[in-house]
Amino acid sequence: MIKEFNKIIAQGLEKLVLVSAGAAMLSMISIVGIIFMSVLMRKLINAPLHITEEVVGLLLSLSLFLGLPLVTMRSKHVRVSLLADQLKDQWHLGIQIMALLFGIGFFTWLIIETVPWFEFAFNRNIKTETSRILLYPWMAAMPFSLTLTCSVLIARLFGVIDRFDPKDIKPKFSKISGKL
Repeated sequence: MIKEFNKIIAQGLEKLVLVSAGAAMLSMISIVGIIFMSVLMRKLINAPLHITEEVVGLLLSLSLFLGLPLVTMRSKHVRVSLLADQLKDQWHLGIQIMALLFGIGFFTWLIIETVPWFEFAFNRNIKTETSRILLYPWMAAMPFSLTLTCSVLIARLFGVIDRFDPKDIKPKFSKISGKL
């Protein structure tokens, strides 16, 4: 019963994370498209898009935050493991649990900080300076992303998602040179 429940939670998190990553991908594609169109308009008709800088900045922020849950789910983020790699199994597990607790605390703190920030922008209908784009729809991605990332860490802490094992990562060799 508990295994089935854990499996449902893990699958639900995986799907939410993939949707978030898909939205991040669309944001990055949109960045390229908007910059391309702006450059074309500047060169061909000498009239660049006036919204390029603001929209690209918003899309970049959106893609970074929406990509965070996938990176966390797959444990592909930058990791400082000088100490953890030297420890034996039991100590290594303790370090992993401490890292998860630290991550959960950090993301919880960020979530607590972003909610009033979002409410402030929502209540005042804050807009960008040049193109007057409403900011709160873009800002809503941050609490969503942070909550999803924190949920992944909590699921990993309680064993719903497998914990990271450094033995699973093997150095990748170049097929051409045979070197790292």
